[in-house]
Amino acid sequence: MVIPPPVRPPRITQFLKPYVLKMHFTNKYVNAQVIHTPTATVAAAASSQERTLRECMEIKRDVAAAAVIGKILGERLLAKNIPAITVILKREQKYHGKVKAVIDSVREAGVKLI
Repeated sequence: MVIPPPVRPPRITQFLKPYVLKMHFTNKYVNAQVIHTPTATVAAAASSQERTLRECMEIKRDVAAAAVIGKILGERLLAKNIPAITVILKREQKYHGKVKAVIDSVREAGVKLI
């Protein structure tokens, strides 16, 4: 059973950024997804756990893997006609290393960052 997300009042949704990039890094994998905030749904996602990527990548948790994930995510966003996203970093995430690799790869794929 799928529970639908709560409906937000229009006065709140007019100030939300429509698409937000969220990243999650574990000791084994790299995950990135873009969330459509007014509807609280995932617009596009890429992960190093995907079967097609597991076979072609040797190491699934380093900076090179993060760059590949960012490139794939950018291509998926452009395929869904999403030209721009917003990046909101968590408090412990700094623009360095894997975070920088994902963001720069998405930017190089042709997606604009707001």
